[in-house]
Amino acid sequence: MHSTLPKPIGLYVHLPFCVRKCAYCDFASYAGRQADIPRYVDAVVQEITRRGAETGHPSADTIFLGGGTPSLLDEFQITRILDALFDAFPIEQNAEITCECNPGTLTPPFAQALRQAGVNRLSLGAQAAQTRLLRLLGRIHDWEQVIASVEIARQAGFENINLDLMFGLPSQTVSDFRETLAAAMALCPTHVSCYGLIVEEGTPICREVTAGKLVLPNEEVERDMYEFARQTFAEHGLQQYEISNFAREGYACRHNIGCWTRVRYLGFGCAAHSFFDQCRTMNPPQLDAYLAGEEPKTEQISKDEARFESMMLGLRMTRGVKDEDFTRMHGLSIRDAFGAKLDKPINAGLLEWHEGALRLTRLGMDLQNSVLVDLM
Repeated sequence: MHSTLPKPIGLYVHLPFCVRKCAYCDFASYAGRQADIPRYVDAVVQEITRRGAETGHPSADTIFLGGGTPSLLDEFQITRILDALFDAFPIEQNAEITCECNPGTLTPPFAQALRQAGVNRLSLGAQAAQTRLLRLLGRIHDWEQVIASVEIARQAGFENINLDLMFGLPSQTVSDFRETLAAAMALCPTHVSCYGLIVEEGTPICREVTAGKLVLPNEEVERDMYEFARQTFAEHGLQQYEISNFAREGYACRHNIGCWTRVRYLGFGCAAHSFFDQCRTMNPPQLDAYLAGEEPKTEQISKDEARFESMMLGLRMTRGVKDEDFTRMHGLSIRDAFGAKLDKPINAGLLEWHEGALRLTRLGMDLQNSVLVDLM
């Protein structure tokens, strides 16, 4: 007999403060607003308590503290937020609890406070091994601080450590990227997120590229970087499980997998999103609006939107979308939901059936957007 208990949910807290906004960042993050941190923590704790009551205190098995730079908070503030989450939601014994940290701001007392408060996974924004590229990105650290931060994390008892890396950067050569990968692998992370630079409208880096002051690598070079990354990670025991994510056995990020498989989650803080009871809720993206108590926006997700979303998110993972899971969630099979729309990407070698799941091929991973257009 199958259990009808709902799956545990995910919890996300957005901490939008940073020392300096990165040149490529279009997230809701604020430099020079550290004086607002105490008031923000108060508001987030109140929101956590209220939402816990409103949703009936569902159990949770992942927590993710993201930013911004969560490590700009002090030990008391971060512990207060985690305590509020534990008070408002029953947290599963084996929960994955992640905190993002920037290498330039992680201190031993903060790392120790995180461990004592229950955090068991750290994610470090390493990005690149070359100082010139880090400065171009507007990052405040250098690679020596990445090495130091990994050491601080391990001494505090963290075994599960993610490194964020970037490729396709202005003036970045294949040789630069190989050097970054070698430096990252020397630190033996359990997980790596490796992203191609997306030049977002309105960011400083976009203005520089548009003005011709910065030149991006061409598509062929960028594809070579990505393929070399996949090969390097595999050689070091980091298996690809999503387009941009690689992990040792047992260390895939459960919080992100929950988001990609449409597990319910609640987000707290400015710009945080929630997905609960087929509704998507978006908190105000502006820090001042959030602090002033502005109401979140809510939208009901239609059946067609939900089905497309399952494919859009699930196809990011190398395992693809299991037909059995899709049918259980939506009441009809993938073939019944998408019909002839599947034929073109399958015949083009971009999608394939494998062990009861529809997944992107290696070529399909490079052309994911084209596949999604076909499924719309």
